[in-house]
Amino acid sequence: MARKLEGKIALVTGGTTGIGLATAKRFAEEGAYVYITGRRQAELDAAVARVGNATGVQVDSTNLEQLDALYRQIGTEKGRLDVLFANAGGGSMLPLGDITEAQYHDTFDRNVKGVLFTVQKALPLLAKGASVILTGSTAGSSGTAAFSVYAASKAAVRAFARNWILDLKDRNVRVNTLSPGATRTPGLVDLAGPDAAQQQGLLDYLASQIPMGRVGEPEEIAAAALFLASDDASFVNGIELFADGGQAQI
Repeated sequence: MARKLEGKIALVTGGTTGIGLATAKRFAEEGAYVYITGRRQAELDAAVARVGNATGVQVDSTNLEQLDALYRQIGTEKGRLDVLFANAGGGSMLPLGDITEAQYHDTFDRNVKGVLFTVQKALPLLAKGASVILTGSTAGSSGTAAFSVYAASKAAVRAFARNWILDLKDRNVRVNTLSPGATRTPGLVDLAGPDAAQQQGLLDYLASQIPMGRVGEPEEIAAAALFLASDDASFVNGIELFADGGQAQI
């Protein structure tokens, strides 16, 4: 059976844990050579060992010089990119009234600035027919207490996709947003703090809000990313694909 990304060159930013790691593994299993970025070298090395057919590059996606170095390396080694999964990002919870300038800058730098320049600086390498996937969130189209800054940043990511497909219409480059719902990742459970009981309580609460009655697993989001990356989605452009168990549909 033919693999869906045979011979493709892919980049997964924020690929050391959670959805990014699961997607990097799936891309490699489907025949892609995968570049993985992360901010911490030890976690990056461990991720590369798990993925296999991959190279790890230590990059903070908010640092434009590091992005330039990343793309110089990919250009020298492979000469092109067929799939770009702009996945690096994150956020924290603070209610209106307690939001700080530091939280705002941290969230928007990681989720908006980082995504913008990750994609813009990749443009010279993007092959004809390339797929760009942006990580959104159900938070970008729904309300969650104490999560407004993160939600606003993910709404901006969704807006990027709608506009960039017009900017890139002559390049035959597809841009889509993949919006996970609550997914069992370190980034999610850490929102509840270090206590295991509190972490499980958060997962149980989130599961109760999802029509399927459970949170997602990173591998399920990776399967959706594979669809958008592959030729199966050759006429899919500018969409927001929810992989959320129905969470955003109610």
